[in-house]
Amino acid sequence: MALLSKNRLTKMMLDILLQLPTGAKNLKENITFRLGSIGQLSSNRDINAAWDETKSRAAKLYPDRFILDKRNVLQWNDGSVRVLDDKISTANVKRLNQLAETENCSVDDLVTKLISDYKHQKKK
Repeated sequence: MALLSKNRLTKMMLDILLQLPTGAKNLKENITFRLGSIGQLSSNRDINAAWDETKSRAAKLYPDRFILDKRNVLQWNDGSVRVLDDKISTANVKRLNQLAETENCSVDDLVTKLISDYKHQKKK
């Protein structure tokens, strides 16, 4: 049986998150520790569910302070984090896979080589 509802636990986590100094590391561990006995008595599943909701709320309600990246990691919005554009058209994905197959390598290896060649050409 859950000690607290997910919503109540999420609210408590968000309140603690907002009190942490900017740039603090290991946010989830910090917050769980500061929950005290509530954090110790709550199940991992409840903590994880509340943390996922806390991250979403923090990024949505406080975009000037927090960023939720593509990997669902909450980070401080201090200007150093840039959300990467990871959208590639279906046609380009097919072309990359065909070219990688022709070159007998992985797509990752192919992209690495293409970037290296691009940088080399740019220096000329």
